[in-house]
Amino acid sequence: MEDLVKFVQDEFVPKNEFPSFSAGDTITVYYKIVEGAKTRTQFFKGVVIQKRGSGISETFTIRKMSGTIGVERIFPINLPTLEKIEINKKGKVRRARIFYFRNLTGKKARIKEVKK
Repeated sequence: MEDLVKFVQDEFVPKNEFPSFSAGDTITVYYKIVEGAKTRTQFFKGVVIQKRGSGISETFTIRKMSGTIGVERIFPINLPTLEKIEINKKGKVRRARIFYFRNLTGKKARIKEVKK
């Protein structure tokens, strides 16, 4: 059964090609929004908290601050409405999932940047 699911995923589901990123990176995700007959592109810029899953079911979580409120959004990597992903900063963190980042405020919430 698993072989059948893997075969269908490999053959029929289109894969999106995006640059590689990891937890701690600051990225901008551009995605399409359909409102009635109109289509527009919206972006979400924030820090990658985690990447999870593999293959077609891979997802990543981005966190941004909107005023004083933290907003998180989960994107599947193969979402058909994703247009592009830009990497703004490469961050240096020691963990793959930085959930502790939710509790940090002010200067403590900064992530060291890796120079390219």
